[in-house]
Amino acid sequence: QALLVESGGGLVQPGGSLRLSCAASGRTLSAYGMGWFRQAPGKERVFVGGISWSGDSTYYADSVKGRFTISRDNAKNTVYLQMNSLKPEDTAVYYCAAGLVAGVTSPYNYDFWGQGTQVTVSA
Repeated sequence: QALLVESGGGLVQPGGSLRLSCAASGRTLSAYGMGWFRQAPGKERVFVGGISWSGDSTYYADSVKGRFTISRDNAKNTVYLQMNSLKPEDTAVYYCAAGLVAGVTSPYNYDFWGQGTQVTVSA
């Protein structure tokens, strides 16, 4: 069973940046496509972006395209979500997840999940 742990969340002003990390233990992430999801209060968990096992392919929701960047370092068993130009509507709990296929937007296709990290964008 893989353990995924997100970190890097916090409070940031609109227009600011944060970098989230997702570190894995118990299983190597290099065999998995990775996804980032977010869930705002009272709303469904939605796909933010994903990255293939090699890092060669990335996928983004339209709402974050051009502002967020996903990367991975398989040697460190870690995936990152760089978030720039943050908006209040980006406020949510952010989750990373591992699945066999990268870029899948449905959360049901992912096998392992982290516990989430809160991102709050507010002045």
